[in-house]
Amino acid sequence: MPTTPASPAPGPAVAQAAAPGSSPARRVLPDAPFLVAARGGTPARLPVWFMRQAGRSLPEYRALREGVAMLDSCFDPEMLAEITLQPVRRHGVDAAILFSDIVVPLRAAGVDIDIVPGTGPVVASPVRSAADVAALPELDPAQVGAVADGVRLLVERLGTTPLIGFAGAPFTLASYLIEGGPSRNHEHTKALMHSEPRVWHALAGKLADIALTFLMAQLDAGADAIQLFDSWAGALSPRDYREFVLPHSTRVFEGVAAYGVPRIHFGVGTGELLTAMRDAGPDVVGVDWRVPLDEAVRRLSPSEKPVVVQGNLDPALLLGSWPVVEAEVRRIAEEGKAAAGHVFNLGHGVLPGTDPDVLTRVVELIHQL
Repeated sequence: MPTTPASPAPGPAVAQAAAPGSSPARRVLPDAPFLVAARGGTPARLPVWFMRQAGRSLPEYRALREGVAMLDSCFDPEMLAEITLQPVRRHGVDAAILFSDIVVPLRAAGVDIDIVPGTGPVVASPVRSAADVAALPELDPAQVGAVADGVRLLVERLGTTPLIGFAGAPFTLASYLIEGGPSRNHEHTKALMHSEPRVWHALAGKLADIALTFLMAQLDAGADAIQLFDSWAGALSPRDYREFVLPHSTRVFEGVAAYGVPRIHFGVGTGELLTAMRDAGPDVVGVDWRVPLDEAVRRLSPSEKPVVVQGNLDPALLLGSWPVVEAEVRRIAEEGKAAAGHVFNLGHGVLPGTDPDVLTRVVELIHQL
């Protein structure tokens, strides 16, 4: 099994002419397979990157993070840049995803939230009333200046490998704030939506502003694409999604449209929401492992623009035997041909127990297809 670490693709980072909403720091990468596919073009090879590719599956990550709290590492420009680069060097993926967390902008704005090992984000004081919403702070771009500095370091060091910035979508951020932490049933969130719709929309609107500010800070620093994670949107019915979530996610996507970069939307368990998520305005719809890509394309068609999908290997299968992994990779690559563009990815994030050598081998296989 090949284990030679890959390096970011060589080549100068060339500044593009500034346009309204664009960044003079952004590189021109016309041949980058990820960007070509995300725009519905024909790339030189099938591009691949993995959600959570930078993280606990890598021994070099665990060594670097030893003794450093998760959120502290997200506000250290050198550390977040190094962690972002690690999977690019090791696996040779076609895009880097910024090492961060969806709660980073909330923490930066002053919300008392922390990531508790073994639990996830925990909020000191849940938000469940109009007064709670009114008390939520706004995000000033300067409060995420360390993240922007990390992006600028990555633009200098990634060569011709694109960088994806990201943020949490308003619904998922709201769910953490309302529930006080991770939730299986999202009962407080759904109750607030339906019983206090004005309070809900005020909260979601504030969180859309925070997500937009966070994304714009990354784009102004040179990020080449963005992904909006609505991790828990699959808990909603299509009707509730369209009424309570769609307007706010749409606002985020419209807010970054002038940058002209690919915009990706992803959620877990969202097979019934694919068309609604498409209607929010992304260029690429991420698909989890529950829906075959060709079926996802059928559900997403017809649309006003070419259907581009991202996904969708079940991350649990990476712990299986290589013949199983190879067969699944080949199947998904074939199903992805139904779309105008396909970015190979997992149906969710890399699991901590995944063998990094398997990921490297998957990348090599995909680049041969």
